[in-house]
Amino acid sequence: MKEITLNDIKQNHEVDIYLRRSFEYLRQLGFTEHGLRHAGLIAERSARVMRELQYTAREQELAALAGYMHDIGNMVNRFNHGHASAMLAYNILHGLGMPPEELAVVIAAIGNHEEEYGHSVNPVAAALILADKSDVHRSRVCNEKEVATYDIHDRVNYAAEESHLHIDLPGRLITLKVKIDQSICPIIEYFEIFLYRMLMCRRAAGFLRCQFELFINEANLM
Repeated sequence: MKEITLNDIKQNHEVDIYLRRSFEYLRQLGFTEHGLRHAGLIAERSARVMRELQYTAREQELAALAGYMHDIGNMVNRFNHGHASAMLAYNILHGLGMPPEELAVVIAAIGNHEEEYGHSVNPVAAALILADKSDVHRSRVCNEKEVATYDIHDRVNYAAEESHLHIDLPGRLITLKVKIDQSICPIIEYFEIFLYRMLMCRRAAGFLRCQFELFINEANLM
């Protein structure tokens, strides 16, 4: 058995192709970016949640692996892509020699990251949920048309100029801070599409024995 690292996965040709194809296919369907940028950011953010809450270095690495591979199933189909991602990740990681004790953690996290059916079944899953649902930013918009033609998902992401996830260990507090240009999108539209995701973040924070707060334009909204 082998300790698989994030660097191993970033250099893996199969993972690279699946992520690139996922990005291409979702762009054709009009979705926001789910490619290498998103994968890298969620890997880093998932690991940082674990690190700042003082989980072990290996648990941090497992969170990074789950974060990097969580969306490769979009190559198959957007529908039920969490389960498809989990199965693809299992085949790849098992083939690389990851022990079943670690596979069980990573695959469960990937298979539980979507709001339709996901739950914080372990700390890595909770960290992945917080990282994934906090990535709202205009760089995710793939639509090359005029802003006036954007649907609500593109509009909300394009209006988001900044989004940061902060961890306060002594206070056991996880805070998502988003800066939105309200001339593009009113704050209510953020909640129209992200309310359930924010509730999922609250439950994930609770699993990690933390409280969750949401600030939009410096106003505390959750």
